[in-house]
Amino acid sequence: MLVPIFSRLRQKHFDQVVRAYSPELFRFAYWMCRDRFVAEDLVQETFSRAWTNWDKLRDPENPKPWLMTILRNEHARLYERKQFDYVDEAPEDLDIAADHDAIELYDLENLIGSLPLSLREPFLLQTLGGFSCSEIAEQLETTEGAIMVRLTRARQTLRSTLEASPANANNWSRKSS
Repeated sequence: MLVPIFSRLRQKHFDQVVRAYSPELFRFAYWMCRDRFVAEDLVQETFSRAWTNWDKLRDPENPKPWLMTILRNEHARLYERKQFDYVDEAPEDLDIAADHDAIELYDLENLIGSLPLSLREPFLLQTLGGFSCSEIAEQLETTEGAIMVRLTRARQTLRSTLEASPANANNWSRKSS
């Protein structure tokens, strides 16, 4: 009699966590992979792993960092299995724009997506996830100082890219107003 009650309470708590954190996990997954369908699959797999390991959750009152870690690991597993197609082409045969000034950054999403993963991941964890530097450091298994450096470099890169392109800087200032 006690087991079904415990099971129902466990299921109810898990359902509440799913409802509460699904949008944030999806947003973070989308920013990592930039594909809606892959992001949905990552979130689904995250909750699947969370359910099977629910008893291992250390802080039931704050499962967000644990879920974000599972999501990051699922994203990493996705690329461990990925097979890339390689093409042997001479560099002069590739279609590369000759006028580099004509290349424009279309929106902030593409700009953030162009950051190296080592800068993009802490930046997104802070801006989208709302994590502090110490929480990000714990999740990425590094020091708080290293995270602060990465966040500073990410912001500097974004700022310098926006300032280097006057058209984008104007568009950005209009969007943020």
